Amino acid sequence: MDFLPTLWFAIVAFFWAGYLFLEGFDLGVGMLMKLLARNERQRRVLLNTVGPVWDGNEVWLITAGAATFAAFPMWYASLFSALYVPLVLVLVALIFRAVAFEYRGKAHRQSSRNAWDWAICLGSFTAAFGVGAMLALTTTGLPLDANGDRVGGPFAWLNVQAVLGGLAVVAFALVHALAFVGLKTDGGLRERARRLIGRWLPIALLPMALWAVLVVVPAGKPVPVLLLGVAVLGGVAGWLANRRGAEGWSFAASGLFLLAGVASIFVAVFPVVLPSTIDPAFSLTVANASSSPYTLGLMSIIGAFGIPLVLLYQGWTYWVFRRRVSEAHIPAAHSVTPVV
Repeated sequence: MDFLPTLWFAIVAFFWAGYLFLEGFDLGVGMLMKLLARNERQRRVLLNTVGPVWDGNEVWLITAGAATFAAFPMWYASLFSALYVPLVLVLVALIFRAVAFEYRGKAHRQSSRNAWDWAICLGSFTAAFGVGAMLALTTTGLPLDANGDRVGGPFAWLNVQAVLGGLAVVAFALVHALAFVGLKTDGGLRERARRLIGRWLPIALLPMALWAVLVVVPAGKPVPVLLLGVAVLGGVAGWLANRRGAEGWSFAASGLFLLAGVASIFVAVFPVVLPSTIDPAFSLTVANASSSPYTLGLMSIIGAFGIPLVLLYQGWTYWVFRRRVSEAHIPAAHSVTPVV
């Protein structure tokens, strides 16, 4: 197996794992706007926990898509054309969510703020479900012919695996967000988040664990099985840390569950990047879907400088905004009457 295609397969997997880790908790916080917060001040607390970072987290989605396009154009073409409908829904959901973040604070009436809250909540849910469905189908297969084209209608992608992947990311995002809220807030939200994690974490992690098992077990490789074991240990550690009130360790263990689980899935399917459910001979691999060695070499040089800079910048951002937010930090809402 050539080194550069394998390297960029690992980098693409890294981008997707980073996106699910970072965007996972802020998509979850968006859903918690209607599930956890009980009043206007608590909703503003939730918004303030992700306000400085949510748009930076979305960069990982763009980077994952761009890296796939440049490094594996056949993978990108087959995946994005076959999943055109869910990807458009994800895009629309992210647009509504981003607009709601910006416009909510400018609304003067509670009814308007409530409408923007629903836009954030439903946009976050749709984006999480759509991304989860897409990644699940990337690892379990699509009906592709010998040319890499989808066979069937626009909803040929909609199957049990797609629903499982969508539910897996939604459920993980919710418990990951609860761990983040416990780490970043104080007062009633912090205590309620801790109680909900203790009650729902084992159930919420089951869909993603099942997705990993469906991919890892048929592969029959020892490394993915080991990584899956690490993911299970991460889930257990997160639940135990939450019971002790160690929010930082609980959030880190939640992240370990995700990263190890995603790694087990991508290692299990390697070297296939997009399986065909029609005939395994039609599947796309790192060999037949990758760009030329020159393109991958140039990308590697750029990535050697760009990826560390992105990590350093995002790490600095989280460090600057590391302190907890509570209802006491939220000023009373007010409106400005324009002077005519």
